[in-house]
Amino acid sequence: MTLELVLITGMSGSGKSVALHALEDAGFYCVDNLPPELLLPFIDLEQQHGVKKVAIAMDIRSSISLPMVPKLLSELKNREVSLKSLFLDATTDTLVRRFSETRRKHPLSSHAAVETTPGSAANTDQQANFQHILVEAIELERDLLADLREGAHIIDTSFIRPAQLLTYVKDLISAPASSMTLVFESFAFKRGIPMDADYVFDVRMLPNPHYEPALRNLTGRDAPVAAYLQNLPEVLDMQDDIAKFVSKWLTALARDHRSYVTIAIGCTGGQHRSVYLVEQLAAAFANENTGKFVTLKRHRELQG
Repeated sequence: MTLELVLITGMSGSGKSVALHALEDAGFYCVDNLPPELLLPFIDLEQQHGVKKVAIAMDIRSSISLPMVPKLLSELKNREVSLKSLFLDATTDTLVRRFSETRRKHPLSSHAAVETTPGSAANTDQQANFQHILVEAIELERDLLADLREGAHIIDTSFIRPAQLLTYVKDLISAPASSMTLVFESFAFKRGIPMDADYVFDVRMLPNPHYEPALRNLTGRDAPVAAYLQNLPEVLDMQDDIAKFVSKWLTALARDHRSYVTIAIGCTGGQHRSVYLVEQLAAAFANENTGKFVTLKRHRELQG
C-alpha cells in the first residue's frame, strides 16, 4: 500500500502551522517538528499500522540534523511512499513584522533580543538591537534551509491571508503526485514579485480597465472586464506569446523531473489584466493537457 506523505518545511513565521491544519482537515495524520532521525522509522511504523496519509513538519528547530533530510527523502523513493514537499516562505520584512507583532522568539535569536520592550522610548537602542538580531536570525535560517527549499514547491505567504494558504495547500495535495503541476498566479507589482515564481511576465503595458469607470471595481474574473480585454489585439497577442513560451518548455521541464512550475503574471494592481490572463491561460492549459499536467490558478491580491 502506497503511503501519501506531505513534508512541510519553511521559514519560521511563514505559516507552517496553518498548512498543517489544512492537511489535518484533509484527513492527514499530522506531526509537527519531527526530528529527521526519526523520519524513516516513523514512516515504517505508520505503514505497518495501515495509515494512508501522513503530513510532517520539519523546520529550523531541528537545525543540527536538517542536512540529512535530502538523503532521507531520496531513500523514501525506494519505498512505497508518494512524496510531496512544500516550502513556505515570506519576505524578511514580513517575517520581522510578524515576529514583532506577536513578540514570539525566533528559534535562532538570542534571549537578550527577546527581553527588550518594543515601542518603549527608554528602550530605543534595545529595540534597534532586537530588529538587527531578528534580521540576522532570519537570514541565517534562509541559508540553513536552502537545501530543503530546492526541489520543493514554494508558497510565498507574504501577502496572502490564512484562508488563502489553506486553499493553496488543499489544491496542491489534491493534484496527482505523478503529474507535473502548473500554477498560474496573478499579482500586483506594487506589492512585490512572488517569491515562489519560476517565470514572471509583466503585462503592465496593456490597456488598464482601471481607467474605465464601469470596470474599476470589477476584476479580471468578471464578464464585463473579460469582454473589454478580449477585444484588444495586444491582450490576445500577450496571451498567445505566454502560452507559446510555456508550451515550448513544458516537456523539457517535465523531463527535468520538476514537480511544480509557477508562472506569475503581474500588472499594477493585480486586479484586472493579470487576473484575466491567468484565468484564460489556466483554462487553456487545463483543456489542452488533460491527463498530462495538472493546472492550478491563484490570485494573490483577490480576497476569494
